[in-house]
Amino acid sequence: MDMPVSAVPYFSQWETPEMTLDVVAEGEAALLRDPLWAQSGADTVEEYARWAGNVCGMACLKMILAARGAVHPILELARAATEYGGYVVSADGASIKGLIYAPFVRMVGERFGLKAEVVTGIDTAQLPGLLSHFPFFMASVHHDIRWPDRQPPSKGGHLVLVTAATPDTIRFHNPSGHQRDTRDDVVLPLADFDRFFANRGIAVGA
Repeated sequence: MDMPVSAVPYFSQWETPEMTLDVVAEGEAALLRDPLWAQSGADTVEEYARWAGNVCGMACLKMILAARGAVHPILELARAATEYGGYVVSADGASIKGLIYAPFVRMVGERFGLKAEVVTGIDTAQLPGLLSHFPFFMASVHHDIRWPDRQPPSKGGHLVLVTAATPDTIRFHNPSGHQRDTRDDVVLPLADFDRFFANRGIAVGA
């Protein structure tokens, strides 16, 4: 499964990438201890903790923009997406729904000049062809993909940034990987990826 590393910088959806297993065990409470929370652009640690579990898509966007040379705080991106309807936040701020794909596509086109398309009903075997036309694919997978030997209970619900695919192998950055080899430039057989992949996502141009 040899595949060269990408030139795409890696960013986690939490400011301290090593906190993943704490977050898995404790949820939002663990993020209140993140010493780097202010780098997210949140006004308070509570705001950061409330959002961090919902911004896998913003982490993917942050990586795409960083590959173009601009690094944006993840909450800055989340606020922009919310303005477009990409997230729906309850009046008290406790409930956050999203990422909603179509408003996100409009946002990245208008704010950052990125060509993006919502992709649905795509078979895993079609991903190499898609990646020949788009440099990035934000793929909807089950978050258990950090443990690729597991059988996930369902598919989808979490976004990873796919940067390359062949008929046999796929390479991606996972915003919630729990260790180095499950975070950046993760390489899996396409058949293993298929067990987690919900056959939808967002294709993004450079």
